[in-house]
Amino acid sequence: MTTPDIATVRAYLLELQERICAALEQEEPVARFREDRWNYAGGEGGGRTRILAGGQTFEQGGVNFSHVLGHRLPPAASALRPELAGYTFQALGVSVVVHPLNPYVPTSHANVRFFLAEQDGAAPVWWFGGGFDLTPYYPFEEDAVHWHRMARDACAPFGEDLYPKFKRWCDEYFFLKHRGETRGIGGLFFDDLNAWEFDRCFAFLRSVGDHYLPAYLPIVQRRKGIPYGERERNFQLYRRGRYVEFNLVYDRGTLFGLQSGGRTESILMSLPPVAAWRYDWKPEAGSPEDELYRNFLKPRDWL
Repeated sequence: MTTPDIATVRAYLLELQERICAALEQEEPVARFREDRWNYAGGEGGGRTRILAGGQTFEQGGVNFSHVLGHRLPPAASALRPELAGYTFQALGVSVVVHPLNPYVPTSHANVRFFLAEQDGAAPVWWFGGGFDLTPYYPFEEDAVHWHRMARDACAPFGEDLYPKFKRWCDEYFFLKHRGETRGIGGLFFDDLNAWEFDRCFAFLRSVGDHYLPAYLPIVQRRKGIPYGERERNFQLYRRGRYVEFNLVYDRGTLFGLQSGGRTESILMSLPPVAAWRYDWKPEAGSPEDELYRNFLKPRDWL
């Protein structure tokens, strides 16, 4: 494997954060991102957290960059690589979570990241991870097909087998086992990617990162002006509760951040500003909410 070029990865991630923030602000008439810079308490480095709140299009959105250097790889990062437990590490990434105000606009999530693990006397080990997934509250097949078409296009230059593989991995990863349902309609998820030379792995990461906005913005533009009422808003808040459950119970990124002593406010920016839970609620048969449960919250071949 070629030697990793961390400076080039960092430069791309910082530019990606800038690009995503600028594009989201173009869809938002009133709110703008605020920026917090922070230092990593568990070692060296830090990050640049950008949060948009109280908007007309986006109730809350976070676009985080971090580059941290730690003394011991946390369990969440070494679970699939137990031989690396105790290695020092560098972790770089951009994480995006957008919670729209209009219930007809889906929540979206994207993440691209790079890890380097090192120990005296051993060759350094590196890998890439990331992906993007969509969490709709109301079912629009057109949106789901577009989202997955962009996911397929991101993978296409690197092999026809990648989209089915990483789409399936996404369906399996973003699954609430205690509910028996997916978090949304999926997309792409990959981790521990180092099977190719560094340059090709990095090119794939860039392709995934670069396809997030073309996948999400057309959906935002189509749906943000649809009128909605109390029923739709209440259902959105109820479904956001599932998002909270997944992120706090299963999400490896959340666990890694907390276990590694990262900045709590930046880690938990993925949570929606408002969510709700109702005891043993069931959707009305034949309703749009029922269609979401029947046809969208299960693995499906959208293409």
